[in-house]
Amino acid sequence: MKFKLFPASTVAIAATLVTALASAQGSGAVAQDKAFEPVMMEPLHSISEPVVQPLPGEAQVQSADAAPQDNEADTPAASLAELVADQESSGELSSEMRCLAGAIYFEAKSESLPGQLAVGRVVVNRSKSGRFPASYCGVVYQPSQFSFVRGRSMPTINTGSQDWREAVAIARIADAGSWRSPAEGALFFHAARVSPGWRLARVTRIDNHVFYR
Repeated sequence: MKFKLFPASTVAIAATLVTALASAQGSGAVAQDKAFEPVMMEPLHSISEPVVQPLPGEAQVQSADAAPQDNEADTPAASLAELVADQESSGELSSEMRCLAGAIYFEAKSESLPGQLAVGRVVVNRSKSGRFPASYCGVVYQPSQFSFVRGRSMPTINTGSQDWREAVAIARIADAGSWRSPAEGALFFHAARVSPGWRLARVTRIDNHVFYR
């Protein structure tokens, strides 16, 4: 009997294949099962409507039945009068806010709401300018600035009056900057009946006051 000799490399390759098959049956059964597990294909759906990319902003449009968003408080006021009416009318005022409201009350209580706001914003602007005291009370009580000030005090205020309630509301608006004044940026004003001859940039006239930068 003749034996056919195989090269050593061929025998080694065969041995390796046998070992790999045995190993796959012992340790990789789960993987093997998953490899041959049939894949269920999703049935194709027919397209009954054309697919259209929404226009920009279209996705934000809510249907009529959608629940309303709780953002009514963020809705801006339609007018300065409406914003004044929305201001909190009760509660204690800080000394700073009382100084600001007092300046509005004594300088412009008989004027329109924009005129009162313009006076209030002058006090606010001065406190932030670096050229005047850095507080509302410091601005109001700075010597020779406001004619209603006597020393370091104001005259008595009728705090139960509509004029005072309005001045407080305007002070809150001026402090928050929640409504733009028609004299925005002004740092000075005087009564329209006088002509001090200031060499300043005139901003505008509102009611009985002329405002300057």
